[in-house]
Amino acid sequence: MTPPAPRGRPGPVPGAPLRTGSLRTRTVVAVTALLAVLLLALALTVQALVGDRLRAQVVERLGDRAAAAAALVGTVDDDDLADRLSAQGVSVVVTSPDGGAVTAGPSPDDLRAGPGADPLGELPGPAGGPRDSGSATGGTTGSGGTTPPDPTSTEPASRDATVSVTSSSVADDGDLIHYEAVLSDGTELALTAGTSSIDDTLATLRGVLLGASAAFLLLAAGALVLVVRRTLRPLERMTAVARSISGGDRGRRLRPTRPTTELGRTAAAFDEMLDDLERAEGAALAAEARLRSFVSDAAHELRTPVTGIQAAADTLVRAQLDDDERERLTVHVVRESLRAGRLIGDMLLMARLDEGLALDPRPLDVAGVARGAAERQRVRGGDVAVEVVTSGPVPPVAGDPDRLGQVVGNLLDNAVRHARSSVRVSVASRGVDDTAEVVVRVDDDGRGVDDADRERVFDRLVRLDEARARGDGGSGLGLPIARAIARAHGGDVVCLPRAAGGGADPGLGGARFELRLPAAARSATTRSATTRSATQSAAAQSSSAQTETPLHAHPTWHGGAERNRPE
Repeated sequence: MTPPAPRGRPGPVPGAPLRTGSLRTRTVVAVTALLAVLLLALALTVQALVGDRLRAQVVERLGDRAAAAAALVGTVDDDDLADRLSAQGVSVVVTSPDGGAVTAGPSPDDLRAGPGADPLGELPGPAGGPRDSGSATGGTTGSGGTTPPDPTSTEPASRDATVSVTSSSVADDGDLIHYEAVLSDGTELALTAGTSSIDDTLATLRGVLLGASAAFLLLAAGALVLVVRRTLRPLERMTAVARSISGGDRGRRLRPTRPTTELGRTAAAFDEMLDDLERAEGAALAAEARLRSFVSDAAHELRTPVTGIQAAADTLVRAQLDDDERERLTVHVVRESLRAGRLIGDMLLMARLDEGLALDPRPLDVAGVARGAAERQRVRGGDVAVEVVTSGPVPPVAGDPDRLGQVVGNLLDNAVRHARSSVRVSVASRGVDDTAEVVVRVDDDGRGVDDADRERVFDRLVRLDEARARGDGGSGLGLPIARAIARAHGGDVVCLPRAAGGGADPGLGGARFELRLPAAARSATTRSATTRSATQSAAAQSSSAQTETPLHAHPTWHGGAERNRPE
């Protein structure tokens, strides 16, 4: 049953084209839109604040009119008071204590229907600011047609001095502002002002804000285009560098001055990618060159024995030979076929090592393996003396006996081939605990290996001699096989410099190869302590059995040696 598709936003489709809109355009549009939103919010905020302030001022002026009315009560009659309060288009209703009501000015419906006078104009009476009216003890000016009282007369003032606003309330329905006040003598005032002038002021303010915002956005968009173009200039440089590299200039790099910034990190990652690609290209070219060389060398190595086998077989079939000649050609066919078989076996082993060789690790005495390899070399005969030296106690290693024996055998066979008279195999341990390792050093008294060739000798099918002599049977794969097997065990095989190990161990003056293997863990050491003698006995028996077998039956031990130094 097919599982249900996960909910949520779908992820990118593999292989879908990358959306590459203009970064410059998107940045300018996004920032301009953000500025427009901010300016709109600012305009609305300013308009709301100004509108609230203007309405508050209207309420304050209506309150001032109520206070002025309180000061005029008793000095003017209700009609005159209503006329004075209705100036500048304010609707006034004055209700006296005895229940009589006087109305002046436009009605609330008239104020709601159309624009009226400015309700924020000058106030009548003594509390209204600069005007021609008298004080609270006098009359008002001619809008009501009343002559002010005698300022020397104190009787009305003293009579009405205690009149004041005892309570007030405000109501705002959007179009009108209603202000109701109750005076201390019982008089009630109802003042109503229209807000059309406030709406006109806000409309003018709105137009100014919109015009200024539009002009500001145009200027900001132009500035953003210039700033973004300058900001994105490093990306254009990255594009130019990439095109230059694709054109063949592989050494071009960005080299950011500040690799911690966003563009700096991008440029640094771009340089790292180019370096990795350049190294990968170099490694691929080198691998291709090595493969070509390997195939060429392998064909060259196989051509000689195959040609010899073909020639000898053709002679055996077609020619009339005596018994001695027939036996000589038969031996030649067998020898060349064994040589070709060893080479093919070594090549197959290298292929298996590349894929990952299966090992059978067990606690192993490396000194016993070295002694077994030396014994097999002595059985082969020759003028080169082989000596095995063990320095101090040597801990066991976890390894495959056959494969490690092949490693030591290849190193020893290579040393014997190039030695003048003697080869020494030294087995020792160094380091403690987790860093402990077992070292097998193979020295000879031959010409040695130049420092420039100490790594090259581990390449496949490499011979340092230009003559490429094959009389010694070397295939050019022994040292690469030895290193690959050692690394599969967690160790390594290295070619030491000529002067390495001076002092107490000066060597024999020739080549020095060293096999390094990590010592077995402490627990493995404890488990193998009781079986070490049995392991050494088994190694000795294996060595003896292999000694009694003809040499050509052991391509594993001897097929990997090669000629790696000039004669």
